[in-house]
Amino acid sequence: MRLFWILLAALPLALSPLSRAADQPAFDARLSGYDYPYPVKTLALDSQDQTLEMAYMDVRPETPNGRTVLLLHGKNFSGAYWKDTIEALVADGYRVVAPDQIGFGKSSKPARYQFTFHALADNTRALLDHLEVDDVTVVGHSMGGMLATRFALMYPERSSSLVLVNPIGLEDWEAKGVPYQPVDAWYRGELKKKPEQVKQYMTASYFDGEWKSAYDPLLTIQEGWIRGPDYRRVAWNSALTYDMIFTQPVVDDFPRLDLPTLLIIGTRDRTALGKGRAPEAVRDELGLYGQLGERAAQRIPDAELVELADIGHVPQFETFDRYMEALETFLEGNGRNGSD
Repeated sequence: MRLFWILLAALPLALSPLSRAADQPAFDARLSGYDYPYPVKTLALDSQDQTLEMAYMDVRPETPNGRTVLLLHGKNFSGAYWKDTIEALVADGYRVVAPDQIGFGKSSKPARYQFTFHALADNTRALLDHLEVDDVTVVGHSMGGMLATRFALMYPERSSSLVLVNPIGLEDWEAKGVPYQPVDAWYRGELKKKPEQVKQYMTASYFDGEWKSAYDPLLTIQEGWIRGPDYRRVAWNSALTYDMIFTQPVVDDFPRLDLPTLLIIGTRDRTALGKGRAPEAVRDELGLYGQLGERAAQRIPDAELVELADIGHVPQFETFDRYMEALETFLEGNGRNGSD
């Protein structure tokens, strides 16, 4: 009987690690234990003297309208967070291609890679070639907006129209006084991150201090990587892509865009890379999306601006219906036929 009570007392201790593991998943570099909302395939890419794998979702409608939408994710995200957008677009008859760029999501995390928006755009072009998609409406969010801009400039014949959803890169941070930070410094900062800091950052930066359970999917991957066995590799790729974002602005190329463009801008957004390193005199002038969206719309020759008042950096989570209405209305009025 005494042994029974000893074992019974130990039972919660034996079970608690399993409970914690279920509540707090840990992921490897390729997110092996994380399910995406749609089937994931991979494309082998021979890039920079190595073979890498680019993960992607290719979701086709039951009744196609003959057009394809390319969704490009942001820096702290993956193709998975486009779930609701994909569902709505497919219901409208669009084929949707949502890749994870190299260094992100379920794609390869190389130990060495020269990350440039040109290289990522070319990888994306290779994916479209593989899928036999001739032209697309390019939709980019956050960092994906910078990549979408570069893709449209490099491959105008493949880009029927462009949608930028709270893109970063609407200003040149270095030109505004933010000092350069070497990759090693970015890397050290990434290694110091704790899982709970992910939510703290997103709550403050994306959602004005108010977190809702609907935003929880944005945390899972980032937190899981920090707990996982490959975080040093993930952190290194993150550091390299931070350097890419800071050193390769696209804002001065906006006047060269020659296609219908929609800017969906949550005006409460204050995202600006390196804002904390900027001199105090200019810090409060960075990331003012209410102004940046208007300036971008003026610089892009054929641009339409939809402002979402009191919305932050991730409109597709914070106000999906308003975001989707703007996107669908634009798609209905723009874009040539593509592959279905």
